[in-house]
Amino acid sequence: MGWLVSDLVELKKPEIELSLEQKDARLRDLIAGYGSLIVAYSGGVDSTFLAGVAHEVLGDKALAVTSRSPSVAPEELEAASELAEKRGWRHLIVDTDEINDPRYLANDGRRCFFCKTELYTHLDKVAGDEGITRVANGANTDDLGDYRPGMEAAKNFEVVSPLVEAGMTKQDIRDLSLKMDLPTWDKPAQPCLSSRIPYGTVVSVEALGMIGKAEKGLRELGFKVVRVRHYGETARVEIPLTDFDRFEEVRSEASAVVIGAGYEVMELEPNGFKSGGLNAALGDLGR
Repeated sequence: MGWLVSDLVELKKPEIELSLEQKDARLRDLIAGYGSLIVAYSGGVDSTFLAGVAHEVLGDKALAVTSRSPSVAPEELEAASELAEKRGWRHLIVDTDEINDPRYLANDGRRCFFCKTELYTHLDKVAGDEGITRVANGANTDDLGDYRPGMEAAKNFEVVSPLVEAGMTKQDIRDLSLKMDLPTWDKPAQPCLSSRIPYGTVVSVEALGMIGKAEKGLRELGFKVVRVRHYGETARVEIPLTDFDRFEEVRSEASAVVIGAGYEVMELEPNGFKSGGLNAALGDLGR
């Protein structure tokens, strides 16, 4: 039986539909009410927006904290750090050790639970050391019907989801991020590298390194949305169908990038990019 976000989080969503301005005001009221806040800041669209608002509302009583581990692409960590420095946000990097947890490495349907448990253990300690009252994640209302075992971990640590409580969708967050001049406003989703490894296949540092290197090279070839699904010696590349013609134009360069990352075979997924494309296997694993 799987957990949905809506099963796990007692969300105080607005009872009536609010305008974008009303949602923004509600979010800022929520954050002000916390008094102080740690934001689990990955550098993605949602957590960047939340970190930005938290620092506008709370100033030095807000702290953005980013995880450093092999499952996070190095360029993602670098971009998150550079943006925090540019904006003058309080920012801390913590080293998480999920890669040494055999339950995480087993890569069953609970992988994200063990990853987030490791992260929130660190954030809980930082909150205690810093005298900060709450820890927040960047979940939004579009996540509510999705399978996200990491939200079970959030509940265990009493992590708040202010974007959900303010009634914000992903598009709301992108629109408000643009108004705040955040460079992440149109950034594609970039989940952890372990999500490219099929469930049931053991996660390894070597595999994560291959995936990260291949995806970085493909993005440098101009493919903004790309996933390299890891099937041992084979890399199955997912890009939007609209990019297929261009991919054929640079196939040899793309192949060189992927083979150079350590794979022996590159395949192009004929159905194109699909977010959460490996989640179909969760039914076989009992979620």
